[in-house]
Amino acid sequence: MPKSRGGRDTVPIHPICHATLHANLSNRALADIGWNVERLRCQPDIATFLRWIAGKPPDFHAPTRRARP
Repeated sequence: MPKSRGGRDTVPIHPICHATLHANLSNRALADIGWNVERLRCQPDIATFLRWIAGKPPDFHAPTRRARP
């Protein structure tokens, strides 16, 4: 459950990954997916991002744009 809905669990996540999740999925969608990493990886925009970011260094950062409706 997101912190905005009273959740308390947190997971360390790279800032660009965090921004990408919120740019592509609503808090509700993230709550529905929960801790299921495979379901996250199957989301088309997230899968594309993961393929792109895979070759970047750990300290890589770039601006994240919201997905187009």
